[in-house]
Amino acid sequence: MKGKIGIVAGLAAGYVLGARAGRERYEQIKTGFLKVSNTDPVQKQVAKAKELGKSAAFALPSALWDGAVKVTKAASKTGTPGQKLDSAIKAGKDSSDEVARGAETTAAEVKKTADKAVADAKREAKKATDS
Repeated sequence: MKGKIGIVAGLAAGYVLGARAGRERYEQIKTGFLKVSNTDPVQKQVAKAKELGKSAAFALPSALWDGAVKVTKAASKTGTPGQKLDSAIKAGKDSSDEVARGAETTAAEVKKTADKAVADAKREAKKATDS
């Protein structure tokens, strides 16, 4: 609930401050943003982030599918029903650990790419305001 109140307060403050600044200031901010966002270093980071997002989107479903296959194979092995269940549970735990590791690695890579993109954008913004 606190998060929703914060979002509403932030939107309200942004609206009031934006209305006071007027259209001319909005256009200045927009022009500055476009000037920075269209620079090569920023666009390179955007492209890297897109590629990373695509690879992450394909990596996790693949890991989930592999896990489902392992569980299915473990459950269809020969043995008593209890042994099959134990084997399927073990395969499920192993698969969930693999998916978790993959998700953590992907999240770390996304964060690293985003941090670099933000740093590059700040550097470009400083160059744009200095010139």
